[in-house]
Amino acid sequence: MKFEDLLLEIGGFGRFQILILFVLCLARINLPMHFLLHSFLAATPSHHCAIPHQEAFVNLTMEEILLISIPREPDGTFRSCEMFSQPQFHLLLNSSLQPENDSIIQNCQHGWVYDHSQFTSTISTQWDLVCEQRGLNQATATFFFIGVTIGAVVFGYLSDRFGRKSMLMLSLVFSVIFGMLSAASVSYSMLAITRTLTGMALSGLSLIVLPLGMEWVDIEHRTFSGVLTSIFWSIGNMLLALTAYLVREWHWLLVAVTGPCLLSIIYLWWVPESARWLIANGKVKQAHKHLLRCARMNGMKDFALSPEALRTITTDKKPGESYSYISLFRTPVLRKISLCSGAVWFGVAFSYYGMSMKLTGFGLNMYLSQFVFGIIEIPAKVIVYVLVNRIGRRQSQAWSLILTGLLSVLQTMSNGKSFTSLRSVVAITGKGLSEAAFTTVFLYTSELYPTVLRQNGMGYTSFVARLGGALAPLVFLLDEVWRSLPEVTYCGVAVCCGSVAFLLPETLNVRLPEGIEDIEKTQ
Repeated sequence: MKFEDLLLEIGGFGRFQILILFVLCLARINLPMHFLLHSFLAATPSHHCAIPHQEAFVNLTMEEILLISIPREPDGTFRSCEMFSQPQFHLLLNSSLQPENDSIIQNCQHGWVYDHSQFTSTISTQWDLVCEQRGLNQATATFFFIGVTIGAVVFGYLSDRFGRKSMLMLSLVFSVIFGMLSAASVSYSMLAITRTLTGMALSGLSLIVLPLGMEWVDIEHRTFSGVLTSIFWSIGNMLLALTAYLVREWHWLLVAVTGPCLLSIIYLWWVPESARWLIANGKVKQAHKHLLRCARMNGMKDFALSPEALRTITTDKKPGESYSYISLFRTPVLRKISLCSGAVWFGVAFSYYGMSMKLTGFGLNMYLSQFVFGIIEIPAKVIVYVLVNRIGRRQSQAWSLILTGLLSVLQTMSNGKSFTSLRSVVAITGKGLSEAAFTTVFLYTSELYPTVLRQNGMGYTSFVARLGGALAPLVFLLDEVWRSLPEVTYCGVAVCCGSVAFLLPETLNVRLPEGIEDIEKTQ
C-alpha cells in the first residue's frame, strides 16, 4: 500500500489538511519580512560630507556653504563622497565653474550628513556604511544569506533525522532569540553575527513548511497546496512594505519583523508531525495517532487501520538505516536530479533576490515598489497553478527562469527618464516571473526527492540557493565597473540555469516517491 492510498481512506483533502496548510501558511509570512528586509534595514539616504563650521560661513546660507564646500556631479547634484580641501568662494560668483585642479578635491574628512526625511535611522547612517564602506553595507545581506545557507544544511539533515515539527519549532525559537539580539546590536560586528545566526535559524522555517504540508496532501491537491503556501510569502512581502513604512528606525523595525515568529511558536503547536516521516522511520504508533485524528476531523469515522498494518506502507528504508547528503549522489538518477536541481535553485534565488533588492529607479518610492512587487507575485502564482498542471513542472520551471533573465537585461535598454514607465513595467513583469520560478522550484523539488531523502534534498538545494542569495546583493557593486553589468550578470545566470531545468524529469500527476528505488526504477 502507498501512503497516497492511505490518505484517500482518511478523507484525502479535508478539514484537517486545510487547517494544517492554513497554519503553516501563516508561519511562512515571517520569511519575506526578514529575507527582503535588507532594502529597508540598510537603505542609504542621500548624503554629503560633513562640513566643519568656519567663521567665514556666518553670513552664508546652507545652500551656499554646500556650493563652496562640495563638488558637483555633471547633473548638478552634490557628490556624496568628496569635498573641497578648502572652501571655493569664487563659486559664489559663478556656480557653473568647475574646479580645474582635482588636487583640491578630497574624500570626506569629518563624516557625513544624511537626509532623514525618509528614514529616522538605518544601519548605513548608524555606522557610516557609505562610500569606501559601501561594501560592508551590501555585505550585511550576504552575511544573512550565509547563515541561511548553513542553516539549510543543518536543518535539512536534522529534519530528516529527528522529524519535521521538532526542527520547525527549534527554528522559530532561535529566530526570535537572534532576531531580538540583532535589534539590540551596538556595533556593526554584533549586527553581522546576529543577522547571520538569524538567517541560520529562519532557514529551518523556510525549508520545512512546504514539505510538511505536502506530506499530508494527496496528489490531486499537491499543486494547490504548493501555490497557496507560496502566496503567503507574497502577503508577507506586502506586509514588509507596510511595516517598513510605519517603522522608520532600524532597531524597532527588526523588533517589528521578529515579533510574529513568537506568535508562530504558539499556533504551530497544533500541527502534527508528518505521518509519512513517522512511518518511514518506524514510528507507526505516533503515525497511527495522527492518522486517526485526521480521519475524525475529516469525518471518516469508519477508519480502523491498526498500527501494525501501517508497517505495510511501502518505503525502501530498512530499520535503523539513515541517510545523509552523500546519499543524494550515490545512485545515477538521484545524482542527475541533485546536480540539475542545484543549478536551477542557484539561478532562481540569484535572480529573485537581485530583482527584489533593487527598489529604486522605477518612478515609485521604495515602499510602493515593495508593495507592488508583492502584489504582482499573486497573479504570477495563479498563472503558475494553471501552467504546472497544463504544461508540467519542467517547462514551467525552465521558461519562467529564462524569461526572468531576459527581462532583467531588457531593463538596461530602457535607461533614461523618458523610459521610466517602461522600466517599471519590465521590472514588475520580471519580478512576477522570478516569483513564478521560485514558486515552481519549491513545488517541483519536493516532488523530485523520495520521502526518506526529501528534507536532505530540500536542504541541499536550499544551500545552493542561498549561495545565490548571498552573492546577489554583492553583484550591485559591479556597477562601478560598468553600469549595466549587474543586470547582464543576472540575465546570464538565469538563462543558463533555466536551461538546465529541461534535463529534470517531469513530476506532473506522479505519486510522491517514498524510497530511492521509486526514483531509480521510474527512469
